[in-house]
Amino acid sequence: MSIRYAFKRSLPVMAGYLVLGMGFGILLEAKGYSVVWAFVMSVFIYAGSMQYVAVDLLAGGASLISAALMTLMVNARHLFYGISMIDRYKDMGAKKPYLVFALTDETYSLVCSGDVPEGVDQKKYFFWVSLMNQSYWVIGSTAGALIGSLLVFNTAGIDFSMTALFIVVFVEQWKSAENHLSAVIGVTVSVICLLIFGPESFLIPSMIAIAAVLTALRKILDKKEAGEGKENE
Repeated sequence: MSIRYAFKRSLPVMAGYLVLGMGFGILLEAKGYSVVWAFVMSVFIYAGSMQYVAVDLLAGGASLISAALMTLMVNARHLFYGISMIDRYKDMGAKKPYLVFALTDETYSLVCSGDVPEGVDQKKYFFWVSLMNQSYWVIGSTAGALIGSLLVFNTAGIDFSMTALFIVVFVEQWKSAENHLSAVIGVTVSVICLLIFGPESFLIPSMIAIAAVLTALRKILDKKEAGEGKENE
């Protein structure tokens, strides 16, 4: 039951990850790296947008320090994801390290999108949806590298695919949420930080600022959500 429910919930992610994974594999192969690289990176790194960035880092011969700083900037948001998952993952036992590793934007969305239905083991659901999502990414990236080795592609614009996926996730979350104040705060703070720090350096300041603002307004947000919940009863 848990596996079937996880598979059903992960179908939209499968559609996106197969295509986006193929894009990554094609880009990686176009830079001269074989299908083995695509498979290994997707199994052991599994970082979505960071893997796209890693293509240029590898091709440009970036230093370890540059790669580490870029990784921190691109994936800083996962620090905040992780904080919000402490309670959900606290009793996962031996599965916990993998669940922490496999927490992508899309998996986070599925795990936090509400309680599972009666008859579904929540812990098993968390594990299976995480594993399935990574499997889709591994299959897509490996297939993309294989296709890229056989056919010639114009890779211009492929690296925008992760940005497109983030937009889709945001829209879906907006449609499913009753209270949009947190989303509005996040977008507003991000735009302000973008104007102040520029497109190359705004990510970390915006994450810190968003966390600070949401923490300061936590009581107000909780009251607003509680009030809306009563109205819907």
